[in-house]
Amino acid sequence: MKKKWKIFLSILVVLITAAILIIPRFTKYHLPIVTNAKPKEINKEFLFIKQKAKELKQYCKSHQYSTSFACILDMKQHSGKKRFYIYDFEKDTIVCAGLVAHGSCNKYYLSDAKFSNEVGCGCSAYGRYKIGNSYPGRFGKAYKLYGLDTSNNNAFDRNIVLHAYDCVPDEASYPQPICNSLGCTMVSYSFLKNVSNYIDKTKKPLVLWMLH
Repeated sequence: MKKKWKIFLSILVVLITAAILIIPRFTKYHLPIVTNAKPKEINKEFLFIKQKAKELKQYCKSHQYSTSFACILDMKQHSGKKRFYIYDFEKDTIVCAGLVAHGSCNKYYLSDAKFSNEVGCGCSAYGRYKIGNSYPGRFGKAYKLYGLDTSNNNAFDRNIVLHAYDCVPDEASYPQPICNSLGCTMVSYSFLKNVSNYIDKTKKPLVLWMLH
């Protein structure tokens, strides 16, 4: 009986060790994008972002923007999912992901993103942005955003910026949505620190592409 018990314990130790060393582990900003998402959903979203990154890299090359990293936001995704991605062009992969709020369009609350480029509309505006210099904003460190497409070329006049706010959580909340912004690209303070590391270390400006 004691011999069988020793064998059982030995097997258990081997299995625990294997689990620690072999099973993939993720940081809170890496895939899986949503902790309760199905593997097929994760893979489908990753391939979609990968294809968009390929398009964006060509744009960045042509317009003298950074070809090291870029921000890609998939606003079709639920706001409770990590839909703000930092893409590493050189490694051709997502290096971190976080939550991002969309604009309320001056309504009490919008569960799904709606888009507008009108001054004072309070909505998000899809398209490509140049991420400009940082400055000390109302809610802390923020980055100026310059709209590069006709769908968002009023961004600077609208004071649309990348900033953090404490109503945005660090972790996915799906199926619960997160708060709205007034059109700004609004993330958590922790995630903004992570994003800042990529923005601040590149010589050329990063592009942020908001998909719709």
